[in-house]
Amino acid sequence: MVKAVENLRKKKSTGGKRRPFRGRKAYEKDEYAFETAVGETVRAPIRTRGGNWNFGLRYANKANVYDPSTSKTVQTEIIRVTANPANREYERRGVITRGATIETKLGKAKVTSRPSDDGVVNGVLLK
Repeated sequence: MVKAVENLRKKKSTGGKRRPFRGRKAYEKDEYAFETAVGETVRAPIRTRGGNWNFGLRYANKANVYDPSTSKTVQTEIIRVTANPANREYERRGVITRGATIETKLGKAKVTSRPSDDGVVNGVLLK
C-alpha cells in the first residue's frame, strides 16, 4: 500500500495533471507487509524511525501454543493454515495472520500474535 503525499494526485480544474512539488520524505515511507507463510523460519529486519529495528517473519514452521486446560505453553510444529478470516486468498495460499486458524501437532490453534510485526507465532489451542 502506497501512501499519497498530500493531495498531489488530483487533476487541475483545467484538466491538466498536477505534479508533486517534492518526493516522499523518510517519515512518509511505507513498506509492504510481510505475508508470513509456512516454511523454514526466516526473519527479516526492517529499519524503523530512530534507528530501531523490527524483525518480521517471512516464513514460520513453529508456534508457541497455549493450552487453556493445562495452563501451559508448548512450542510445536505448524502443519498448515486451515482458515484465515482476514482474506480467503490468504487461506488458500497458507498465509499466517492474527486470527488465522493453524493446524499443529497438538491440534488446531488460533493465532494471537501478529507474525509480520512481532517475529513470532503465538496461539491458543482450540477445543
